Amino acid sequence: MYLIRDVFRCKPGKARTVAEKFNRTIPSMEAQDGFRNCRVLVDFVADYWTVVLQAEVEELSAFEAHMASFSARPEVKEALEGYLELVEAGHREIYRVVQPPPQRSAPARRKRTRAREAR
Repeated sequence: MYLIRDVFRCKPGKARTVAEKFNRTIPSMEAQDGFRNCRVLVDFVADYWTVVLQAEVEELSAFEAHMASFSARPEVKEALEGYLELVEAGHREIYRVVQPPPQRSAPARRKRTRAREAR
């Protein structure tokens, strides 16, 4: 699995508008491209006016197919109209997800919590 992050540095005061535009593209990404856990992030402690469009995809081939067709979709064209005038710069980050260890069962967590409380 891969995590893909498109990071945009927006013009001053334009991050909210860019985030709203990207949020409107998420249904298309999930339904037509097989992306999951799509979300839009904005800076909290980062460079000012930063917006990140993040998604997960099983295979990079799905991302390549997405890149070939995404911007041609009518609903995406409409959602992203004019966004380039709102952005100063950007870059893409692609990470391979290393699966975390399996979650402990709820009874095991409760047992450990009770043991701590008894101390």
